[in-house]
Amino acid sequence: MMMMRCWKIASLPSSSAIDLLQRLELGNPKSLNSLPFPFFNCFYALNKESPLFYCQNSYFSTTPSKKSKYVFDKIDDALALFNHMLRTHPYHCIVEFGKLLSAIVRMRHYEIAISLWRQMELLEIHHNVYTLNILVNCFCRLHRMDFGFSVLGKMLKLGIEPDVITFSTLINGLCIGGNVAQAVRLFDDVFVREGCQPTLFTYNTIVNGLCKIGETTRAVRLLRTIEERGCAPNTITYNIIIDSLCKDNHVTEALKLFSEMSGKGIPPDVVSYNCLIHAMCNSCQWKEATTLFNEMVAANCKPDVITYSVVVDALCKEGRVLEAQDILERMIQQGIEPNIVTYNSLMDGYCLRGEMDEARKVFNSITNKGCTPDVFSYNIIINGYCKAKRIDEAVKLFHEMTQNGLIPNVVTFSTLINGMSQIGRLAVAQEIFKEMYAYGLVPNTIAYSSLLYGLCRHGHINEALGFFRAMQSSGLEPNIVHYNILIDGLCLVGQLKVARKLFYALTVKGVHPSVYTYSTMIKGLCKEGLLNEAYELFRKMEVDGCMRNSCSYNTMIRGCFHNNDISRAIQILHEMVQKGFSADVSTVAMVVDILSSDSTGESFRALVQKL
Repeated sequence: MMMMRCWKIASLPSSSAIDLLQRLELGNPKSLNSLPFPFFNCFYALNKESPLFYCQNSYFSTTPSKKSKYVFDKIDDALALFNHMLRTHPYHCIVEFGKLLSAIVRMRHYEIAISLWRQMELLEIHHNVYTLNILVNCFCRLHRMDFGFSVLGKMLKLGIEPDVITFSTLINGLCIGGNVAQAVRLFDDVFVREGCQPTLFTYNTIVNGLCKIGETTRAVRLLRTIEERGCAPNTITYNIIIDSLCKDNHVTEALKLFSEMSGKGIPPDVVSYNCLIHAMCNSCQWKEATTLFNEMVAANCKPDVITYSVVVDALCKEGRVLEAQDILERMIQQGIEPNIVTYNSLMDGYCLRGEMDEARKVFNSITNKGCTPDVFSYNIIINGYCKAKRIDEAVKLFHEMTQNGLIPNVVTFSTLINGMSQIGRLAVAQEIFKEMYAYGLVPNTIAYSSLLYGLCRHGHINEALGFFRAMQSSGLEPNIVHYNILIDGLCLVGQLKVARKLFYALTVKGVHPSVYTYSTMIKGLCKEGLLNEAYELFRKMEVDGCMRNSCSYNTMIRGCFHNNDISRAIQILHEMVQKGFSADVSTVAMVVDILSSDSTGESFRALVQKL
C-alpha cells in the first residue's frame, strides 16, 4: 500500500518533479555530472597494486549474504573490495555494491562514497533506489542539500520511484542543516498532501527538528498525530520531547509525558531518566531527583556516567561538595569510571567554596585515574586561584597548560586578565591581553571589562579612556557593564563632569542605564556634595523604568548621612523598610554613629529596630 501511495509521486513527469522542487524554493535540479568532489579516482591511488586485490580473506570477515553488512577496520580495505568487485565480470549485483557503499558511509567517508557511486555510473552499473538513497544521504551529511535534491530530481526523471527513505533522508538533512521550516514543508508536501505513509524515523526526525527550534508544543501535537495515524511512537520519540520540555524548564509537563510513556508500555531508558534528573537538579528539586534516581535503579535501568555527572555537578553548584564526593565514590564502586566532565564539576565545586588545595588534589589525581585534563579543567583551577588571589599559581598552571599542548582559549586569558587587574598588576594584565592576539584570539567583552575595571579601580583613568576608545575602534560595541566601570572610575578620581556627560549620553547611544549605573552616579554626586541633584536622580529612576533596589536605597541614605541631611536620610530609611529592603553593613555603621551621638529622637530609634 505504501509503495502504491508513493508511486503517484514517482510517476510525475520531469516538469512536475521540477515543480515539486521549486515549491521547496530549490529551483531546477543541478546536474550531477560535475560533482564538486575531487575524489573521483581516489581509490586507484590508494589501492593500485595492493596485495588486497589478490586475497579475498583479507577484506572479507564473513561471506556476506543478502542481509549481512560489510564491516571494515580501514577505508583501504573497503576500496580494495570495490576494486575487486569492478574486476569481476559479470559485475556483482547492485545489492552488493549498495552494501559496500553503506559500509563506507557508516565510516563517515561521504566524499569517497560519492566518488565510487560516480565511478559505478560511468561504468554503466545501473543504480537502484537503494544506492540513490545512499547518495542523497552523503550529500545531506556534507550539508549539500542542493545536490541532495538534485538526486531526487534525477530519480524522478529516470522513472525510479523514490521511497519513504528518500524523503526521510532529505528531511533529516534539512534538519541537520538547521532548515527545519523547509523540512516541515517537505514533510507536508510528501506525507500529508501526497498521502505517502511516513516511517517512525521520519516522524522522529521532524519531532526533533521542531524541538530544536523551540516548537515543543507543535512537537507534542505531532506526537498525537503519530498515534492517530497508527504509527506507535517509541522511546526515542518521547525522549526528544521530554528533553526539550526539560530544557525549557517545563519539568511538570515532562514528568507527565514520562508517566504517559510508562503507562503505554514504552520503557524509559537511561536518556529519559537523565533528562529529568538533570532538570530537577537544576531547579533544586533534590527530593524529587533522588526519588527518580531510586526508581531508575529499581526499574533495572542502570545509571551511566552522565547520570552521575549530572548529580555531581548539581550538588557542587549548591556547595554540597562532600555529598558530590560520595556520589563519585559510589559510581566507582558501581564500576562506572568518572570522565573528565565529572572531575571538572567536582573541581569547580571546591573552587566555588574557596577550597583550592582540595581542588588541586582532584586536578592532580585526574591523570592517575586515566583521564586527561582539558582546557576546561585548567580554566576552572586557574579561575579558582585567581579568585583566591593566588595569582602566581594560576600563571604557573597557564604555562603548564601550554607545555602540555593545550591551547588556551578566550576564557583562559580573560580569567588571568581579571585576576591580574584585581590585584593591581596592570602591566602584566596588559601583556596578557596583547598575547591573546598571538594565539589568534579576539578579546571578548569580559576581557575588555576586566582590564578596564583594573585601570579604573587603580586610578589610571586616562589610560582607561584610551583603552575604552580602542575597544570601540575594534568594532566591539560597549555594553552597560563597560559604561558602569568607566562612570565609577571617573567619579572615583573626581571627574564628575565627564562622568555626568557620559551618563546622560547613554540613552542617546541606545544603552539603558541599569540600577547599578544610577547608584554609581548618585554616589558620585553625593561625594561632590551635590545632594539635591543626587536625590532628583534617585527619584527619577523609576520614572525612567529602572526600579530602585536595596543598593540604590543604601547609596542614597549614605549620601544623605555623608552630607549631614539626617531628616532626609530618615525619610528614605522609612521608605526602604516599607519596600522590604534592608540596610547593608555600611549603612548600619553610619546609623550606629548617629545613635551614639544621642541627637536622634525615639521615632528614629524605633525605625532602627526594624532594620
